[in-house]
Amino acid sequence: MRWTLKPKPSDKKIETLANALGVPRSIASLLLQRGVETFEEAKKFFRPSLEELHDPYLMKDMEKAVTRIEIAIAQEENILIYGDYDVDGTTSVALLSSYLKSYYPNIATYIPDRYDEGYGVSYKGIDFAEDNGFSLIIALDCGVKALDKVVYASEKNIDFIICDHHRPGAELPKAVAVLDPKRADCPYPFKELCGCGVGFKLIQALAKNRNQTIEDLLLYLDLVATAIGADIVPITGENRILAHFGLKVINSNPRTGFKAILKQVKRTELTITDVVFIIAPRINAAGRMKHGNHAVTLLTETDMNKAAVWAAEIEQFNTDRRDADKRITEEALTQISDNKEEDRLTTVVYDESWHKGVIGIVASRLTETYYRPTLVFTKSGEKLAASARSVKGFDVYNALEACAAYIEQFGGHKYAAGLTLSEEDYENFKAEFEKVVSATIDPKLLKPQLTIDAEIDFAEITQKFYRILKQFAPFGPGNMAPVFMTQHLKDVGYGKCVGEDKSHLRVVVKQGHSTQFTGIGFGMGDKHDIACKGKPFKAAYVIDENEWQGNVNLQLRLKDIKP
Repeated sequence: MRWTLKPKPSDKKIETLANALGVPRSIASLLLQRGVETFEEAKKFFRPSLEELHDPYLMKDMEKAVTRIEIAIAQEENILIYGDYDVDGTTSVALLSSYLKSYYPNIATYIPDRYDEGYGVSYKGIDFAEDNGFSLIIALDCGVKALDKVVYASEKNIDFIICDHHRPGAELPKAVAVLDPKRADCPYPFKELCGCGVGFKLIQALAKNRNQTIEDLLLYLDLVATAIGADIVPITGENRILAHFGLKVINSNPRTGFKAILKQVKRTELTITDVVFIIAPRINAAGRMKHGNHAVTLLTETDMNKAAVWAAEIEQFNTDRRDADKRITEEALTQISDNKEEDRLTTVVYDESWHKGVIGIVASRLTETYYRPTLVFTKSGEKLAASARSVKGFDVYNALEACAAYIEQFGGHKYAAGLTLSEEDYENFKAEFEKVVSATIDPKLLKPQLTIDAEIDFAEITQKFYRILKQFAPFGPGNMAPVFMTQHLKDVGYGKCVGEDKSHLRVVVKQGHSTQFTGIGFGMGDKHDIACKGKPFKAAYVIDENEWQGNVNLQLRLKDIKP
């Protein structure tokens, strides 16, 4: 693993900020690395405020969207809330439909079938709207590229409002309104909202006209925080405020569906990381293994007994999803070794029996063993479909574009994409993809990179230091949990491999005459000899708390160690 140390801000800036805030220099340095340079900016960072949320009417077309919805309500039209089948889509649909239903009954929801209709707005969904008398569709987390679909709908006298956060193409759909902060002509100050975030701005605008305040909308922020975590958008600016208050809702007064999920997993205080690894996969599992409708039903259910039934069902979907992804990952690794492909610069594997709902997860898992651009294919109808995952710094979308001769269609972004091709083109594509990547990738990108925020001494790690560090949360892209590095460490004699298969490393370490800390390195059993043979070593780690028999102690969550 490559370690790279983030540039240290200037001593003068560190000194000024540390004095202004009365914090240790190392904390001031971390803040400066995150773009926080003044007392005022630090106040906004540590004390997120709902007052700092932007006016929703700054978003291009917001006025048009609100006017069209109000006309629909006045004329008693039927409104269809349409969203994608992933976490961002299903939470968006739950958010907008439950808000509108609080004062208007003619609302229904529609999630496309992952396997039958695929991603985004579908012709089938528009036909459903026509057959059931809907004259307005509000699309969430999709639609900004659905030019033909919007035309198809308008021929049936169905209007569209689009709430999306993906990058638009050269032309926008001819919808009544297109809400998307990434539109080139949209003056909205914060560009990194997720789909559910754009949906929230819409209800914020509707609420203004109904004399409601932001306080009246707090109960919807648990959905927004979940989508922010799951969709891997930067947790900075407005997203930090929405995630901060959303977590408060999840931890104090979550919606019935969340209570039912959390009952299954028995957790009390959740962080954004818990939301990403506990709540999000369960919501996602519905769309992967069965249908996204199940997720929307759970998220909008108010009866605890019914929610418990839905949650148990979704728990089963999630177990099935986990079993499938574990089995398929093992089969894919066997395929790589059987084909003697360990030393290639790409992974491309295929089996017609693999479950389409988990091939993206499997592609991510494979990069943990073979760190390189990865594609996992399965059979989808007459075609082969794949999920692609990349490594940090390499644009897999551009690499696929260079193989377009063998691909029928593809979409996505720098680090993740999806594609379909004909079975007879598979081997040619596989060879071409390896050729393109070999010619364009910088070899150093094939080693995972660990970014370290700062080098510190153990003497600096105090309860006060950790208390301030905790207030940097919620963590996520743009504000990751700080990773520290400390040199000249020695295990005091308790180092050992732990876990059922002895794959984890547990050490008790000191630096000189400092306080000693317990460090735990998951999956780091192979580093035992570096730490436990009495020789000094250096460690990269995150600081967290460990509770054991009622005692809470600081511990190091090891990321890597080196001699």
